[in-house]
Amino acid sequence: MILALLMFLFPLAYSPGPGNLYFAAAGARFGASGTLAASAGYHLATWGITLMIGFGSLTIIAQAPAVFGTLKLLGGLYILWIAWRFLQASHTGVTIAASSARFSDGVMLLILNPKAYVIIALIFTQFLPPSDRENAGLVILITTVFTLNNLLAFTVWTLVGDRLGTVFSSLGQARLLNKGFALMLFGVAVWILLA
Repeated sequence: MILALLMFLFPLAYSPGPGNLYFAAAGARFGASGTLAASAGYHLATWGITLMIGFGSLTIIAQAPAVFGTLKLLGGLYILWIAWRFLQASHTGVTIAASSARFSDGVMLLILNPKAYVIIALIFTQFLPPSDRENAGLVILITTVFTLNNLLAFTVWTLVGDRLGTVFSSLGQARLLNKGFALMLFGVAVWILLA
């Protein structure tokens, strides 16, 4: 079951999305070590929210479609705000407002990421049979595998971003890289808001 779950998650975790692009951009801007707090925030929030959904809170959300719509709107606006921050960044090492991505950035990125809720719902509908809905051990296993897989994927994206930040280390190149990541994040935000 774990192998099938990982195969299911691979294209979802490694394809560009709000989280991946954020961590690639943060890796380029702050370096891999500068993203550790945000990664911890994102993945602790992932584990907690996935666990809650696994134990049935998605049913409550499904009964209140306005909640999902609000999350979608807030998520799109939050990604736009992150993109704006990257667009305004001058250089990875010169006059930057923050020296690292914050724990709260990671938490908010997960909480306001509608793609995450859809993926989590898909996981449980595919890998938690109705007969096992009360199986706490299986819910915890699926939650943990999902979270660790995301952690690995986001670490890869962060390291790629960190490498790009090193390659594009001059002032002009760093600005170009920040603008490129900002445009990608703007695209993701528009996709979230219009999907």
